[in-house]
Amino acid sequence: MIAKEKLNILWSLEQTAEKYADRVAVSDVNQELTWKELVKKAQVIGAELSEKVQPGNPVPVLLEKSSETLAVMFGIVYAGCFYVPVNPMNPAERLRKIMEKLEPEVIISDEKGKEQLAAVGIGLEEKVIGPETLLPTTGTDLSEEQRSKLEQIQGQWKETDALYGIFTSGSTGTPKAIVVSHGAASRFIRHFTEIFEITSEDVIGNQAPFDFDVSVKDIYSSIMTGAQLVLIPKEYFSTPPRLLDYLCDKKVTNLTWAVSALTLVSALKGLNYRVPESVKRVMFSGEAMPAKQLRIWQEKLPEAKFVNLYGPTEITCNCTYFPIERQYEDSEKIPAGKAFPGRRVILVDEEGKQVTEPGVQGEICSAGESLANGYYKEPEQTAEKFVLYPVDGTEQRMYRTGDLGSYDEEGNIVFAGRKDFQIKHMGHRIELEEIERSMTALDGVEKSCCVFDMEKNRIMGFYLGEKAASDVRKQMKEKLPVYMVPTKLIQVDEMPLNKNGKTDRNYFKNYGKK
Repeated sequence: MIAKEKLNILWSLEQTAEKYADRVAVSDVNQELTWKELVKKAQVIGAELSEKVQPGNPVPVLLEKSSETLAVMFGIVYAGCFYVPVNPMNPAERLRKIMEKLEPEVIISDEKGKEQLAAVGIGLEEKVIGPETLLPTTGTDLSEEQRSKLEQIQGQWKETDALYGIFTSGSTGTPKAIVVSHGAASRFIRHFTEIFEITSEDVIGNQAPFDFDVSVKDIYSSIMTGAQLVLIPKEYFSTPPRLLDYLCDKKVTNLTWAVSALTLVSALKGLNYRVPESVKRVMFSGEAMPAKQLRIWQEKLPEAKFVNLYGPTEITCNCTYFPIERQYEDSEKIPAGKAFPGRRVILVDEEGKQVTEPGVQGEICSAGESLANGYYKEPEQTAEKFVLYPVDGTEQRMYRTGDLGSYDEEGNIVFAGRKDFQIKHMGHRIELEEIERSMTALDGVEKSCCVFDMEKNRIMGFYLGEKAASDVRKQMKEKLPVYMVPTKLIQVDEMPLNKNGKTDRNYFKNYGKK
Protein backbone atom coordinates (compact mmCIF):
# COMPACT_ATOMS: atom_id res chain seq x y z
CA MET A 1 0.00 0.00 0.00
CA ILE A 2 2.90 2.37 0.71
CA ALA A 3 4.57 3.17 -2.59
CA LYS A 4 8.04 4.33 -1.53
CA GLU A 5 10.40 4.05 1.40
CA LYS A 6 9.57 6.29 4.30
CA LEU A 7 10.87 6.54 7.85
CA ASN A 8 7.57 5.11 8.94
CA ILE A 9 7.16 1.84 10.80
CA LEU A 10 4.26 0.73 8.60
CA TRP A 11 6.49 0.94 5.52
CA SER A 12 8.84 -1.55 7.20
CA LEU A 13 5.89 -3.73 8.26
CA GLU A 14 4.52 -3.92 4.72
CA GLN A 15 7.94 -4.62 3.20
CA THR A 16 8.47 -7.49 5.63
CA ALA A 17 4.95 -8.83 5.06
CA GLU A 18 5.51 -8.83 1.31
CA LYS A 19 8.79 -10.73 1.68
CA TYR A 20 7.69 -13.26 4.33
CA ALA A 21 3.91 -13.32 3.81
CA ASP A 22 3.15 -16.83 5.10
CA ARG A 23 5.79 -17.07 7.81
CA VAL A 24 4.78 -16.60 11.45
CA ALA A 25 5.15 -12.98 12.52
CA VAL A 26 3.95 -13.17 16.11
CA SER A 27 2.75 -15.92 18.42
CA ASP A 28 1.43 -16.23 21.95
CA VAL A 29 0.12 -19.21 23.92
CA ASN A 30 -3.31 -18.95 22.22
CA GLN A 31 -2.68 -18.03 18.60
CA GLU A 32 -0.20 -17.02 15.95
CA LEU A 33 -0.42 -14.61 13.03
CA THR A 34 1.53 -14.71 9.78
CA TRP A 35 2.91 -11.47 8.42
CA LYS A 36 0.13 -11.31 5.86
CA GLU A 37 -2.53 -11.86 8.53
CA LEU A 38 -0.99 -9.28 10.86
CA VAL A 39 -0.97 -6.56 8.17
CA LYS A 40 -4.50 -7.31 7.00
CA LYS A 41 -5.90 -7.22 10.53
CA ALA A 42 -4.06 -3.99 11.30
CA GLN A 43 -5.31 -2.33 8.12
CA VAL A 44 -8.95 -3.22 8.77
CA ILE A 45 -8.66 -2.04 12.38
CA GLY A 46 -7.06 1.17 11.13
CA ALA A 47 -9.82 1.77 8.61
CA GLU A 48 -12.52 1.27 11.26
CA LEU A 49 -10.72 3.48 13.79
CA SER A 50 -10.19 6.26 11.27
CA GLU A 51 -13.95 6.85 11.37
CA LYS A 52 -13.84 7.38 15.13
CA VAL A 53 -10.57 9.19 15.89
CA GLN A 54 -8.80 12.24 14.52
CA PRO A 55 -5.29 11.61 13.12
CA GLY A 56 -2.47 12.56 15.46
CA ASN A 57 -4.38 11.73 18.64
CA PRO A 58 -3.45 9.16 21.29
CA VAL A 59 -5.38 5.90 21.57
CA PRO A 60 -4.88 4.02 24.85
CA VAL A 61 -4.73 0.22 24.63
CA LEU A 62 -5.85 -1.33 27.93
CA LEU A 63 -5.23 -4.98 27.08
CA GLU A 64 -2.92 -7.82 28.11
CA LYS A 65 -0.18 -8.33 25.53
CA SER A 66 -1.10 -10.77 22.78
CA SER A 67 -0.86 -11.22 19.03
CA GLU A 68 -4.22 -9.49 18.69
CA THR A 69 -3.07 -6.58 20.86
CA LEU A 70 -0.12 -6.08 18.50
CA ALA A 71 -2.52 -5.95 15.53
CA VAL A 72 -4.57 -3.35 17.41
CA MET A 73 -1.48 -1.22 18.05
CA PHE A 74 -0.55 -1.22 14.37
CA GLY A 75 -4.18 -0.57 13.46
CA ILE A 76 -4.05 2.60 15.56
CA VAL A 77 -0.97 3.67 13.60
CA TYR A 78 -2.74 2.95 10.28
CA ALA A 79 -5.48 5.31 11.45
CA GLY A 80 -2.85 8.05 11.70
CA CYS A 81 -2.81 8.04 15.50
CA PHE A 82 -0.33 6.87 18.11
CA TYR A 83 -0.89 4.02 20.53
CA VAL A 84 -0.39 4.20 24.28
CA PRO A 85 -0.12 0.79 25.99
CA VAL A 86 -1.71 0.90 29.45
CA ASN A 87 -1.04 -1.99 31.80
CA PRO A 88 -4.27 -3.58 33.14
CA MET A 89 -2.44 -4.03 36.47
CA ASN A 90 -2.61 -0.28 37.09
CA PRO A 91 -4.85 0.67 40.04
CA ALA A 92 -7.91 2.88 39.47
CA GLU A 93 -6.30 6.13 40.59
CA ARG A 94 -3.35 5.76 38.24
CA LEU A 95 -5.71 4.85 35.38
CA ARG A 96 -7.64 8.05 36.08
CA LYS A 97 -4.48 10.17 35.97
CA ILE A 98 -3.34 8.55 32.73
CA MET A 99 -6.68 9.07 31.00
CA GLU A 100 -6.99 12.64 32.27
CA LYS A 101 -3.62 13.40 30.70
CA LEU A 102 -4.51 11.76 27.36
CA GLU A 103 -8.16 12.89 27.09
CA PRO A 104 -8.74 10.09 24.54
CA GLU A 105 -11.62 9.98 22.07
CA VAL A 106 -11.70 6.19 22.36
CA ILE A 107 -10.06 3.50 24.49
CA ILE A 108 -9.35 0.01 23.12
CA SER A 109 -10.09 -2.55 25.82
CA ASP A 110 -12.05 -5.68 26.69
CA GLU A 111 -14.85 -6.30 29.19
CA LYS A 112 -12.42 -6.66 32.08
CA GLY A 113 -10.83 -3.34 31.20
CA LYS A 114 -14.24 -1.74 30.85
CA GLU A 115 -15.05 -2.78 34.40
CA GLN A 116 -11.74 -1.33 35.59
CA LEU A 117 -12.47 1.96 33.89
CA ALA A 118 -15.99 2.04 35.32
CA ALA A 119 -14.45 1.78 38.80
CA VAL A 120 -12.59 5.04 38.12
CA GLY A 121 -15.97 6.75 38.23
CA ILE A 122 -15.62 9.45 35.56
CA GLY A 123 -17.39 7.79 32.62
CA LEU A 124 -14.33 6.38 30.87
CA GLU A 125 -16.07 3.06 30.18
CA GLU A 126 -18.31 4.87 27.70
CA LYS A 127 -15.28 5.42 25.44
CA VAL A 128 -14.31 1.75 25.27
CA ILE A 129 -14.22 -0.08 21.94
CA GLY A 130 -13.59 -3.82 22.02
CA PRO A 131 -10.98 -5.21 19.57
CA GLU A 132 -13.59 -7.62 18.19
CA THR A 133 -15.83 -4.73 17.06
CA LEU A 134 -13.04 -3.41 14.84
CA LEU A 135 -12.77 -6.61 12.82
CA PRO A 136 -15.40 -8.07 10.47
CA THR A 137 -16.75 -11.51 11.32
CA THR A 138 -15.70 -12.85 7.92
CA GLY A 139 -12.53 -11.99 6.08
CA THR A 140 -10.09 -9.15 6.53
CA ASP A 141 -10.15 -7.51 3.11
CA LEU A 142 -10.45 -3.76 2.81
CA SER A 143 -13.25 -2.19 0.81
CA GLU A 144 -12.24 0.31 -1.85
CA GLU A 145 -13.53 3.11 0.35
CA GLN A 146 -11.45 1.94 3.31
CA ARG A 147 -8.34 1.54 1.16
CA SER A 148 -8.79 5.05 -0.18
CA LYS A 149 -9.15 6.43 3.35
CA LEU A 150 -5.93 4.76 4.54
CA GLU A 151 -4.03 5.98 1.48
CA GLN A 152 -5.27 9.49 2.20
CA ILE A 153 -3.95 9.27 5.77
CA GLN A 154 -0.63 7.84 4.60
CA GLY A 155 -0.22 10.68 2.12
CA GLN A 156 0.10 13.05 5.08
CA TRP A 157 2.75 11.06 6.96
CA LYS A 158 5.90 12.73 8.30
CA GLU A 159 8.76 11.00 10.11
CA THR A 160 8.14 13.25 13.12
CA ASP A 161 4.62 11.85 13.57
CA ALA A 162 4.10 10.15 16.92
CA LEU A 163 4.28 6.34 16.88
CA TYR A 164 3.74 5.49 20.54
CA GLY A 165 3.50 6.97 24.00
CA ILE A 166 4.82 5.31 27.15
CA PHE A 167 3.93 6.50 30.62
CA THR A 168 6.58 6.83 33.26
CA SER A 169 6.58 8.12 36.80
CA GLY A 170 6.29 11.88 37.38
CA SER A 171 7.83 14.02 40.14
CA THR A 172 4.61 16.05 40.42
CA GLY A 173 2.66 12.94 41.38
CA THR A 174 1.11 12.69 37.91
CA PRO A 175 2.41 10.11 35.39
CA LYS A 176 3.93 11.65 32.25
CA ALA A 177 3.76 10.24 28.72
CA ILE A 178 6.92 10.12 26.61
CA VAL A 179 6.05 10.38 22.91
CA VAL A 180 8.36 8.76 20.34
CA SER A 181 8.16 9.32 16.58
CA HIS A 182 8.30 6.94 13.61
CA GLY A 183 11.64 8.39 12.53
CA ALA A 184 13.20 7.96 15.97
CA ALA A 185 12.14 4.32 16.26
CA SER A 186 13.08 3.48 12.66
CA ARG A 187 16.57 4.92 12.90
CA PHE A 188 17.39 3.32 16.24
CA ILE A 189 16.12 -0.15 15.32
CA ARG A 190 18.07 -0.14 12.05
CA HIS A 191 21.29 0.40 13.99
CA PHE A 192 20.23 -2.08 16.67
CA THR A 193 19.48 -4.95 14.27
CA GLU A 194 22.61 -4.34 12.20
CA ILE A 195 25.02 -4.19 15.17
CA PHE A 196 23.62 -7.31 16.83
CA GLU A 197 23.04 -9.15 13.53
CA ILE A 198 19.35 -9.86 14.08
CA THR A 199 17.88 -11.53 10.99
CA SER A 200 14.72 -13.21 9.70
CA GLU A 201 16.05 -16.49 11.13
CA ASP A 202 15.87 -15.22 14.71
CA VAL A 203 13.12 -15.99 17.20
CA ILE A 204 12.72 -13.10 19.64
CA GLY A 205 11.44 -14.05 23.10
CA ASN A 206 9.52 -11.03 24.35
CA GLN A 207 9.58 -10.66 28.15
CA ALA A 208 8.58 -7.04 28.70
CA PRO A 209 4.98 -5.82 28.79
CA PHE A 210 4.05 -3.47 25.96
CA ASP A 211 3.95 -0.44 28.28
CA PHE A 212 7.65 -0.93 29.06
CA ASP A 213 10.03 0.34 26.36
CA VAL A 214 12.21 -2.80 26.46
CA SER A 215 9.40 -4.33 24.37
CA VAL A 216 9.95 -1.70 21.65
CA LYS A 217 13.24 -3.39 20.72
CA ASP A 218 11.50 -6.78 20.45
CA ILE A 219 8.55 -5.55 18.41
CA TYR A 220 10.44 -3.42 15.92
CA SER A 221 13.46 -5.70 15.55
CA SER A 222 10.90 -8.25 14.38
CA ILE A 223 9.22 -5.75 12.04
CA MET A 224 12.54 -4.63 10.54
CA THR A 225 13.98 -8.10 9.91
CA GLY A 226 11.14 -10.61 9.67
CA ALA A 227 12.25 -12.38 12.86
CA GLN A 228 9.45 -14.22 14.65
CA LEU A 229 8.16 -12.51 17.81
CA VAL A 230 7.21 -14.89 20.63
CA LEU A 231 5.18 -13.24 23.39
CA ILE A 232 5.89 -14.82 26.77
CA PRO A 233 3.06 -14.60 29.35
CA LYS A 234 4.07 -12.76 32.52
CA GLU A 235 2.86 -15.60 34.74
CA TYR A 236 5.56 -17.88 33.26
CA PHE A 237 8.21 -15.84 35.09
CA SER A 238 6.88 -17.00 38.45
CA THR A 239 7.56 -20.63 37.42
CA PRO A 240 11.03 -20.86 35.82
CA PRO A 241 10.65 -24.49 34.61
CA ARG A 242 7.52 -23.54 32.67
CA LEU A 243 9.32 -20.49 31.23
CA LEU A 244 12.39 -22.46 30.20
CA ASP A 245 10.31 -25.20 28.60
CA TYR A 246 8.56 -22.50 26.57
CA LEU A 247 11.85 -20.91 25.46
CA CYS A 248 13.20 -24.31 24.42
CA ASP A 249 10.01 -25.43 22.67
CA LYS A 250 9.86 -22.18 20.69
CA LYS A 251 13.60 -22.35 19.92
CA VAL A 252 14.06 -18.74 21.02
CA THR A 253 17.38 -17.24 19.88
CA ASN A 254 17.22 -13.71 21.27
CA LEU A 255 16.53 -12.42 24.78
CA THR A 256 16.33 -8.65 25.21
CA TRP A 257 15.09 -8.60 28.77
CA ALA A 258 14.99 -6.43 31.84
CA VAL A 259 17.72 -7.25 34.35
CA SER A 260 15.07 -8.19 36.92
CA ALA A 261 13.67 -10.92 34.63
CA LEU A 262 17.06 -12.49 33.91
CA THR A 263 18.11 -12.46 37.57
CA LEU A 264 14.80 -13.98 38.64
CA VAL A 265 15.51 -17.02 36.47
CA SER A 266 19.12 -17.41 37.61
CA ALA A 267 18.47 -16.68 41.30
CA LEU A 268 15.72 -19.32 41.42
CA LYS A 269 18.14 -21.82 39.82
CA GLY A 270 15.94 -22.16 36.73
CA LEU A 271 18.99 -22.81 34.52
CA ASN A 272 19.78 -25.91 36.58
CA TYR A 273 16.45 -27.32 35.37
CA ARG A 274 16.93 -26.65 31.66
CA VAL A 275 19.16 -24.48 29.48
CA PRO A 276 17.64 -22.77 26.41
CA GLU A 277 20.52 -23.80 24.17
CA SER A 278 19.11 -22.09 21.06
CA VAL A 279 19.68 -18.66 22.67
CA LYS A 280 22.63 -16.95 21.01
CA ARG A 281 22.12 -13.38 22.21
CA VAL A 282 21.29 -12.04 25.70
CA MET A 283 20.86 -8.27 26.08
CA PHE A 284 19.75 -6.53 29.23
CA SER A 285 18.89 -3.09 30.57
CA GLY A 286 16.77 -1.25 33.13
CA GLU A 287 19.12 -1.41 36.11
CA ALA A 288 22.58 -2.62 37.11
CA MET A 289 23.17 -6.32 36.38
CA PRO A 290 24.65 -8.14 39.39
CA ALA A 291 27.88 -9.78 38.22
CA LYS A 292 27.07 -12.94 40.19
CA GLN A 293 23.82 -13.52 38.30
CA LEU A 294 25.40 -12.65 34.96
CA ARG A 295 28.11 -15.28 35.52
CA ILE A 296 25.44 -17.96 35.94
CA TRP A 297 24.00 -17.10 32.51
CA GLN A 298 27.46 -16.92 30.95
CA GLU A 299 28.42 -20.34 32.30
CA LYS A 300 25.19 -21.95 31.08
CA LEU A 301 25.35 -20.28 27.63
CA PRO A 302 29.08 -20.11 26.86
CA GLU A 303 28.57 -19.50 23.12
CA ALA A 304 26.00 -16.68 23.51
CA LYS A 305 26.77 -12.97 23.16
CA PHE A 306 25.97 -10.81 26.20
CA VAL A 307 25.39 -7.07 25.94
CA ASN A 308 24.71 -4.40 28.56
CA LEU A 309 22.35 -1.72 27.20
CA TYR A 310 21.78 1.72 28.69
CA GLY A 311 19.32 4.52 28.05
CA PRO A 312 16.02 6.01 29.21
CA THR A 313 12.74 5.95 27.27
CA GLU A 314 13.22 9.58 26.22
CA ILE A 315 16.06 8.74 23.84
CA THR A 316 14.18 5.77 22.25
CA CYS A 317 15.33 2.66 24.08
CA ASN A 318 19.12 2.91 24.38
CA CYS A 319 21.94 5.33 23.65
CA THR A 320 24.94 3.18 24.65
CA TYR A 321 25.88 -0.50 24.56
CA PHE A 322 28.68 -2.63 25.95
CA PRO A 323 29.47 -6.12 24.56
CA ILE A 324 30.61 -8.30 27.49
CA GLU A 325 33.69 -10.32 26.63
CA ARG A 326 34.69 -11.71 30.03
CA GLN A 327 33.31 -12.59 33.43
CA TYR A 328 33.11 -9.82 36.04
CA GLU A 329 33.80 -10.05 39.75
CA ASP A 330 31.10 -9.02 42.24
CA SER A 331 32.99 -5.83 43.11
CA GLU A 332 33.27 -4.69 39.48
CA LYS A 333 30.86 -2.44 37.62
CA ILE A 334 29.82 -3.48 34.13
CA PRO A 335 30.24 -0.40 31.88
CA ALA A 336 27.30 1.17 30.06
CA GLY A 337 29.62 1.36 27.07
CA LYS A 338 29.82 3.67 24.06
CA ALA A 339 27.23 5.41 21.91
CA PHE A 340 25.15 3.76 19.20
CA PRO A 341 25.74 5.11 15.66
CA GLY A 342 23.91 8.35 15.04
CA ARG A 343 24.15 9.30 18.72
CA ARG A 344 26.45 11.57 20.63
CA VAL A 345 26.60 10.75 24.33
CA ILE A 346 28.50 13.16 26.57
CA LEU A 347 28.99 13.98 30.25
CA VAL A 348 28.19 17.47 31.54
CA ASP A 349 29.18 18.88 34.94
CA GLU A 350 27.04 21.07 37.24
CA GLU A 351 28.29 24.22 35.51
CA GLY A 352 27.23 22.93 32.11
CA LYS A 353 30.75 22.17 30.90
CA GLN A 354 31.59 18.96 29.11
CA VAL A 355 33.52 16.36 31.14
CA THR A 356 36.24 14.48 29.26
CA GLU A 357 38.67 13.15 31.89
CA PRO A 358 38.37 9.51 33.03
CA GLY A 359 36.99 9.06 36.54
CA VAL A 360 35.34 12.49 36.74
CA GLN A 361 31.55 12.35 37.18
CA GLY A 362 29.06 14.24 35.07
CA GLU A 363 25.44 13.98 33.99
CA ILE A 364 24.92 11.59 31.07
CA CYS A 365 23.38 13.46 28.11
CA SER A 366 22.39 12.23 24.66
CA ALA A 367 22.14 14.16 21.40
CA GLY A 368 21.78 13.15 17.75
CA GLU A 369 19.27 10.72 16.32
CA SER A 370 16.19 9.23 17.91
CA LEU A 371 15.37 11.59 20.76
CA ALA A 372 11.70 11.45 21.77
CA ASN A 373 9.37 14.26 20.69
CA GLY A 374 8.96 15.09 24.38
CA TYR A 375 6.35 14.73 27.11
CA TYR A 376 2.72 14.77 26.01
CA LYS A 377 1.07 18.07 27.00
CA GLU A 378 4.06 18.93 29.22
CA PRO A 379 5.89 21.78 27.41
CA GLU A 380 7.72 23.01 30.52
CA GLN A 381 9.06 19.57 31.46
CA THR A 382 9.99 18.95 27.81
CA ALA A 383 11.93 22.23 27.65
CA GLU A 384 13.67 21.46 30.94
CA LYS A 385 14.91 18.03 29.88
CA PHE A 386 15.34 18.45 26.10
CA VAL A 387 17.73 21.37 25.82
CA LEU A 388 19.84 23.03 23.14
CA TYR A 389 23.53 22.49 23.81
CA PRO A 390 26.70 23.01 21.75
CA VAL A 391 27.79 19.52 20.68
CA ASP A 392 30.69 19.11 18.23
CA GLY A 393 30.64 22.81 17.45
CA THR A 394 26.94 23.12 16.66
CA GLU A 395 23.93 23.69 18.88
CA GLN A 396 21.93 20.47 19.03
CA ARG A 397 18.86 19.20 20.83
CA MET A 398 20.07 17.13 23.77
CA TYR A 399 18.34 15.08 26.45
CA ARG A 400 19.58 15.37 30.03
CA THR A 401 19.08 11.94 31.58
CA GLY A 402 19.57 12.89 35.24
CA ASP A 403 21.94 9.89 35.47
CA LEU A 404 25.51 10.33 36.64
CA GLY A 405 28.43 8.60 34.99
CA SER A 406 32.15 8.78 34.31
CA TYR A 407 34.54 7.52 31.65
CA ASP A 408 36.83 4.56 32.25
CA GLU A 409 40.29 4.34 30.71
CA GLU A 410 38.88 2.78 27.52
CA GLY A 411 36.40 5.62 26.99
CA ASN A 412 33.36 3.62 28.12
CA ILE A 413 30.72 5.37 30.19
CA VAL A 414 30.24 3.80 33.63
CA PHE A 415 26.87 4.45 35.31
CA ALA A 416 27.19 5.96 38.80
CA GLY A 417 23.58 6.51 39.96
CA ARG A 418 20.99 9.29 39.89
CA LYS A 419 21.47 12.98 40.58
CA ASP A 420 17.88 13.44 41.78
CA PHE A 421 15.16 11.38 43.48
CA GLN A 422 14.59 9.08 40.53
CA ILE A 423 15.55 5.40 40.72
CA LYS A 424 15.56 2.25 38.62
CA HIS A 425 13.66 -0.58 40.30
CA MET A 426 12.35 -3.86 38.83
CA GLY A 427 13.20 -2.47 35.40
CA HIS A 428 11.06 0.65 35.85
CA ARG A 429 12.10 4.27 36.21
CA ILE A 430 10.42 5.66 39.31
CA GLU A 431 10.21 9.12 40.87
CA LEU A 432 10.44 8.71 44.64
CA GLU A 433 8.54 11.99 44.97
CA GLU A 434 5.49 10.43 43.30
CA ILE A 435 5.47 7.68 45.93
CA GLU A 436 5.85 10.25 48.70
CA ARG A 437 2.97 12.34 47.38
CA SER A 438 0.68 9.31 47.29
CA MET A 439 1.70 8.29 50.80
CA THR A 440 1.36 11.75 52.31
CA ALA A 441 -2.09 12.14 50.74
CA LEU A 442 -3.44 9.26 52.87
CA ASP A 443 -5.55 10.08 55.91
CA GLY A 444 -3.48 9.42 59.01
CA VAL A 445 -0.15 10.21 57.31
CA GLU A 446 1.33 13.64 57.94
CA LYS A 447 4.63 13.43 56.11
CA SER A 448 6.71 10.82 54.29
CA CYS A 449 10.13 10.14 52.82
CA CYS A 450 11.21 7.38 50.45
CA VAL A 451 14.75 6.19 49.78
CA PHE A 452 16.21 3.38 47.72
CA ASP A 453 18.36 0.76 49.40
CA MET A 454 20.70 -0.24 46.56
CA GLU A 455 22.36 -2.97 48.60
CA LYS A 456 19.08 -4.84 49.12
CA ASN A 457 17.42 -3.51 45.93
CA ARG A 458 14.32 -2.24 47.72
CA ILE A 459 12.34 0.94 48.26
CA MET A 460 12.11 2.05 51.89
CA GLY A 461 9.15 4.20 52.94
CA PHE A 462 9.20 6.25 56.17
CA TYR A 463 6.17 8.14 57.41
CA LEU A 464 5.02 10.32 60.25
CA GLY A 465 1.46 9.61 61.37
CA GLU A 466 -0.95 7.43 63.30
CA LYS A 467 -1.86 4.94 60.57
CA ALA A 468 -0.53 1.38 60.87
CA ALA A 469 2.03 0.30 58.27
CA SER A 470 -0.26 -2.52 57.07
CA ASP A 471 -3.03 0.01 56.37
CA VAL A 472 -0.62 2.34 54.58
CA ARG A 473 0.54 -0.54 52.36
CA LYS A 474 -3.03 -1.61 51.58
CA GLN A 475 -4.07 1.90 50.53
CA MET A 476 -0.93 2.52 48.51
CA LYS A 477 -1.61 -0.62 46.48
CA GLU A 478 -4.88 1.02 45.50
CA LYS A 479 -3.04 4.09 44.21
CA LEU A 480 0.22 2.85 42.68
CA PRO A 481 1.54 -0.09 40.65
CA VAL A 482 2.98 -2.87 42.82
CA TYR A 483 6.56 -2.07 41.78
CA MET A 484 6.17 1.45 43.27
CA VAL A 485 4.88 0.36 46.68
CA PRO A 486 7.76 0.42 49.21
CA THR A 487 9.07 -3.03 50.13
CA LYS A 488 9.46 -1.88 53.72
CA LEU A 489 7.29 0.74 55.47
CA ILE A 490 8.49 2.23 58.75
CA GLN A 491 6.51 4.50 61.06
CA VAL A 492 8.77 7.15 62.66
CA ASP A 493 8.37 9.72 65.44
CA GLU A 494 10.09 12.55 63.61
CA MET A 495 11.27 13.68 60.19
CA PRO A 496 14.78 15.09 60.66
CA LEU A 497 15.75 18.10 58.54
CA ASN A 498 19.10 18.85 56.91
CA LYS A 499 20.90 22.19 57.13
CA ASN A 500 18.78 23.55 54.27
CA GLY A 501 15.57 22.83 56.14
CA LYS A 502 14.62 19.92 53.87
CA THR A 503 13.92 16.32 54.84
CA ASP A 504 17.24 14.68 55.64
CA ARG A 505 17.28 11.82 53.14
CA ASN A 506 20.77 10.76 54.16
CA TYR A 507 19.44 10.09 57.67
CA PHE A 508 16.90 7.65 56.24
CA LYS A 509 19.41 6.11 53.83
CA ASN A 510 21.49 5.15 56.85
CA TYR A 511 18.48 4.19 59.00
CA GLY A 512 19.15 1.04 61.01
CA LYS A 513 22.74 0.71 59.74
CA LYS A 514 24.36 2.18 62.84
